[in-house]
Amino acid sequence: MPTHSGRMRVTFPRLVDHQRAYAIVERDDGVVYQMYGSTAGPELPHDIRHLIVERELRVSDGIWGTVAAGTVYQSMHHLSGRRPPHAAERSAQFKRAQRDRIRRAELLANLVEEIALLDEPTTAGIMRLAQAKLSAIPMTEPGNNPADVVALPPPEVLAAAARALQVEAARWARLRVGEELQYEWPYLAPGSSASRAASRALRAIPGQRQGDAGRRSPRGR
Repeated sequence: MPTHSGRMRVTFPRLVDHQRAYAIVERDDGVVYQMYGSTAGPELPHDIRHLIVERELRVSDGIWGTVAAGTVYQSMHHLSGRRPPHAAERSAQFKRAQRDRIRRAELLANLVEEIALLDEPTTAGIMRLAQAKLSAIPMTEPGNNPADVVALPPPEVLAAAARALQVEAARWARLRVGEELQYEWPYLAPGSSASRAASRALRAIPGQRQGDAGRRSPRGR
């Protein structure tokens, strides 16, 4: 049985508006999941937003990092491929251990989404948004800086992630029904030896047809 290295391909099809949206997650060990999301429409799906922000900010222990590590959420339905022994038990343990890190990823994704809405994301504007978001974090010790607690990236890094989010939102808005956006995780520079090796492994996974995937029953998170 092939070993999962943490690399995967994630495909987001553009469906008819108001359908239950989903992504196809193809791991390099041949295991394939269908991951259900929100309602389909012209706006960039929430799961893509997370993927882009986590990729740009190098968050390896957020939603997509944990999926790559083997976590299976309730919104994920197994389509094909042989899962490793005790995969469910390891997934549950990993979710418990990474709960706080996933919350950090959620906070960062929400922050970057709001920065992307700014007409001119200045350093001062970004920091005001960050302070508003961080004010909800409970501090166990007086005097702790919430920005230090969550290891907040610098404003210029957050602004770059927001620009990447805008680019993907524009790409998604141009899709016609039946088209798709596809991403590799983790992001590898095109042409690098690691990228070529990952591509060879991912090409070996049988492709999932949209019609086949769409017939599966949705499962909530």
